[in-house]
Amino acid sequence: MFPYSTLTPDCILDAVESCDLRCDGRLQGLNSYENRVYQIWLDDGSSVVAKFYRPQRWSAAAIQEEHDYALELAAREIPVVAPLLFHGRTRHEHGGFQFALYPRRGGRTPEFEDPDTLQWLGRFIARIHAVGATRPFEHRPVIDIDGFGWDPAEFVCDSGFVPEDLQEAYASTVEDVLDRVEQCWAAAGPIRQLRLHGDCHAGNILWTDDGPHFVDLDDARMGPAVQDLWMCLSGDRKSQQAQLLPLLEGYSEFREFDPAELGLVEALRTLRMVHYAGWLARRWDDPAFPASFPFFNTQRYWQDHVLALREQAAALDEPPLQWRR
Repeated sequence: MFPYSTLTPDCILDAVESCDLRCDGRLQGLNSYENRVYQIWLDDGSSVVAKFYRPQRWSAAAIQEEHDYALELAAREIPVVAPLLFHGRTRHEHGGFQFALYPRRGGRTPEFEDPDTLQWLGRFIARIHAVGATRPFEHRPVIDIDGFGWDPAEFVCDSGFVPEDLQEAYASTVEDVLDRVEQCWAAAGPIRQLRLHGDCHAGNILWTDDGPHFVDLDDARMGPAVQDLWMCLSGDRKSQQAQLLPLLEGYSEFREFDPAELGLVEALRTLRMVHYAGWLARRWDDPAFPASFPFFNTQRYWQDHVLALREQAAALDEPPLQWRR
């Protein structure tokens, strides 16, 4: 039985109404795979977003830490979509699921090619980090090479997903790139850890005429500041270097940035690639995953993945991007 087999429409609506809201019966699934997220319409014509957490992924304390961090940011007028309070709580339980309700917020994808947009994003990410640096998480993990690299790589090797003729190539390639990631980490020296957004990609930043707002702190954890910055960079090295300058100009208006962290950009990108393959493998028994990621369990996927990791090996050997204020 997969984790969401009992999360029926009746269960969803009953959960929302347990918070003293009255639903009109309409709901719509939103784009989410790790958790289940729905827009729920209410009798007064308004709507809320209900997020049902994947069972056994986060403890109640870790979920509450996510909520408290979002509320802490929102209290400082940082545009983060924070959970709503009902009965004095943000975390609720119903039908064996932990869930939270959020206001519905719209927006468009930021234009990462625009220097003004990047500078604006840099300022807000710095403000998030200024709050995140005040104290550590106690119940949420740290971004590290074991959790995002060696552990998912080992799971993939043992899972049977990699075609037999590619198993040796995958194992040797992933070992090579993770060794290089460890070298990058060592070369960067001691890096300060702080509370992060954790998954600050374009899909989690919504833009309006008033600027950005940040959604989905589900992957909030401890780590280096650059984790929330590198996903704003794209394209070849020249393009990334051009994007980095306004991003860090904005960032440095509110918080000092350690240039040594730039040596972790390709290391963190590599860890994300390795972790992503492991995530898909771990979640394959959830029916939503084969339906949404049909390319994963194919020869072509693993050929491309091994090739991408080999290309990352070369990227890891390049000098870091440069920035001097």
